[in-house]
Amino acid sequence: MSQPTYRLRALILRRTKLGESDLILTMLAEDGSLAKAVAKGARKPKSSFAARTEPLCAVDLLCARGRSLDIVKEARLAAAHDRLRRTVESSTAAMPVLELLGRVAQPALENPRLFQATDRALRAMDAADEAHVLAVAAASLLKTLAFSGLRPSLEVCVSCGEPVALEDGARLPFSAIEGGVACPACRPSLETESVDADTLCWAQYFIASTFDAIAAGPADVSASFAVLHLVQSLVRAHVGAPLKSLEFLFTSGLF
Repeated sequence: MSQPTYRLRALILRRTKLGESDLILTMLAEDGSLAKAVAKGARKPKSSFAARTEPLCAVDLLCARGRSLDIVKEARLAAAHDRLRRTVESSTAAMPVLELLGRVAQPALENPRLFQATDRALRAMDAADEAHVLAVAAASLLKTLAFSGLRPSLEVCVSCGEPVALEDGARLPFSAIEGGVACPACRPSLETESVDADTLCWAQYFIASTFDAIAAGPADVSASFAVLHLVQSLVRAHVGAPLKSLEFLFTSGLF
């Protein structure tokens, strides 16, 4: 009996070795759900799957239903994102985006905005310089958290809802566990860290702006790193563990 097949557009998040020559592909499907499938023979030198199923590639697949994992029958590149994959700085900035998606997306749980936003982010990063690649990556991570129900509160106290002024040069209490800034009255009852108001302003800008606007607008590497550290605190508190690829980015010395 022939296996039922279906077509799938997806973003490759990671590849895991299986047996002597196969790969398990972990992907973000176009509907925002997490998908997995086996690419048989993908590690063989002459396999057509090898170059078409690398992380950061958007692909159109023909898959067959399997007992435990579905099987990739055909793969066609929809977007290769060559520059992101071939430039060390760009790929290092982009990998945390994939890792976070692999952590927040769930099988059979549709969230189309995850795929749509990531697709636009990667396209913007393809043409951006190093400073702007980092800014777009920070924006993508923040938007992924927001679309997953973890948008940080950056303008009002996360506890009482009172407005918090983001004054230049000020340092404000930020609670990663509660998910946002705290006012002076609520600070004693919350676990907080001190964050520069400028960092919160950059985070607001990244969440509110389109990726194309960020790629064409102002870029400050130190500000992007500060926002990325803020993201890591939120991920550690709400996703369960820090992003390993983001820790590598912090220590790589590439920017």
